[in-house]
Amino acid sequence: MRGAKNGWTLLLLVLAGVVLGGFIGSLAANVSGLSWLNYGQAFGLENPLVLSLGLVVLTFGLTIKITIASIIGIVLAILIYRWI
Repeated sequence: MRGAKNGWTLLLLVLAGVVLGGFIGSLAANVSGLSWLNYGQAFGLENPLVLSLGLVVLTFGLTIKITIASIIGIVLAILIYRWI
């Protein structure tokens, strides 16, 4: 099974690491000793882009918040991928 690594597995593990890291960071935001885990930067579109085509209205928006906990989650996901 060690030779069955592929890019999709890595992508899923990294996405899981980002989500779990962000979740842990938001939980730790109110804990005095762990609030540093929620420190980070958000970037993206502040106001969504709206495209009105008459019959259909499309709204585009993307905001990404990178925190210390999500970076730790990414690193752990890569380590798990290498270990599998």
